[in-house]
Amino acid sequence: LETSRKGYLAASSASAYSFVSLVQKFGPIMNPGGSALSLTYIASEKVIPGYGGGMSSAKAQLESDTRTLAYEAGRKWGIRVNTISAGPLKSRAASAIGKEPGQKTFIEYAIDYSKANAPLAQDLYSDDVGASGLFLSSPMARTITGVTLYVDNGLHAMGMALDSAAMAR
Repeated sequence: LETSRKGYLAASSASAYSFVSLVQKFGPIMNPGGSALSLTYIASEKVIPGYGGGMSSAKAQLESDTRTLAYEAGRKWGIRVNTISAGPLKSRAASAIGKEPGQKTFIEYAIDYSKANAPLAQDLYSDDVGASGLFLSSPMARTITGVTLYVDNGLHAMGMALDSAAMAR
């Protein structure tokens, strides 16, 4: 509700249009069979309280653009286009979201929630996301395009929380 038009458009520009622009510029010089990848987040399709500022809409745009770009860039240049929906992962960028003095960061709440509710109750590491990106970029994934690949310990599959207390402040 408090997102400005400028902030909303900035989120769309940074998280969605930037990928369209990347494929526009690099597609013509990529080898057929090449791969373009982006990162998205489950907030594109589910409400994640605290993940605002137009970012959820921008991620939904990115996922839609991925499917359209897969068709267009596949037909035009023979390249594949996919996105990875990474689960909560403690990174420098994620640690900056929504911290109040003496409180957990947004990402700390999200990690706790995931561990309490995902089918695989384990830590998610950047290497897990990287390995998925490596696979999608490799010849082993030569027929995979237009996909949102969830690398989130299965959290995206859940329809009901097992432990909603994990998000309690």
